[in-house]
Amino acid sequence: MGSPVVLGIESSCDETGAGLVRDGRLLGHALASSMDEHARFGGVVPEIAARAHVHSFGPVVQQALDSAGLRMSDIGAVAVTTGPGLSGALQVGLAGAKGLAYALDVPLYGVHHLAGHVAADTLEHGPLPDPCVVLIVSGGHTSLLLVRDLARDPIVHLGDTVDDAAGECFDKVARVFGLPYPGGPAIDRVAREGDRRAVAFPRPMTGARDAPYAFSFSGLKTAAARWAEQRRTEGGELPVADGAASLQEAVADVLTRKAVAACRDHGVSTLVVVGGVAANSRVRELAEQRCRAAGITLRVPPLRLCTDNGAMIAAVGDLLVRAGAEPAPMDVSIDPSAPLEYAALHPVASRGAARAA
Repeated sequence: MGSPVVLGIESSCDETGAGLVRDGRLLGHALASSMDEHARFGGVVPEIAARAHVHSFGPVVQQALDSAGLRMSDIGAVAVTTGPGLSGALQVGLAGAKGLAYALDVPLYGVHHLAGHVAADTLEHGPLPDPCVVLIVSGGHTSLLLVRDLARDPIVHLGDTVDDAAGECFDKVARVFGLPYPGGPAIDRVAREGDRRAVAFPRPMTGARDAPYAFSFSGLKTAAARWAEQRRTEGGELPVADGAASLQEAVADVLTRKAVAACRDHGVSTLVVVGGVAANSRVRELAEQRCRAAGITLRVPPLRLCTDNGAMIAAVGDLLVRAGAEPAPMDVSIDPSAPLEYAALHPVASRGAARAA
């Protein structure tokens, strides 16, 4: 008999996801997004997100089961994002996951959201090579990691963003350019009509004295805003397509340049690019070109697994189950600002219980 079917629950931001994985294979998944409800505010409203998760939780789990041709009684373990993310949104997912694990009498695993993004690639391309370099690029995170055994070993941070993440930069500049939320896909769409060499935007943190694997996108965001302001002051129409293409090129250049350097410097032959910004067409294209030139194998999940989803959390749960990891206690709590150290994230509700453990 194989490993149990793992149900994964993701509710860290504005998407309610459920996925079912067994032995590294995705059996089914479903997703509900409240993005349209946030669009008119230009960003995610935590209270709206939490309410949407309450309404979507049950139907999304059922849709995932239906897509896999499974029943609730087939679930052998439950994995859930316990951080990082929006506090209220995480609470909804954890409460639902605890209820299911308790009712089904199956183990519960608390999972780090970013480890989920890393594991998403295994559903498409199989086990991660040991070691590999992982570039996580999303709305709230930009990190270069050295990953060995995702379920057992600590995750080594080679570098992180010191201010705005790449996705955050896209969202904020899109608003300045008059593009809709979410900004990343809007920038990508408009950039296809533009000239990526039209505007000489800076390449932050790429100087000889800068930390080689750290990122900073705040200055780039400001430079793009100033460029737009100057063009509007001079009168005439803002060349949004050129601005978007040049911004996207600057981001893609910095991300891929540092990621390839990290692989080369650490003697690693595989780069995995994950997270919402991994869906960006220019980031994917430039990563392919630079990895091919450097003799590095590039792995990027399909678009449907780049953004937040339940399948990626189920994938981590499946790895933890197969590695014999200890399940979370039933009083496990959320950690909205959890650092990425291990794939399993089991912050305990009471300090006394944590010390006793």
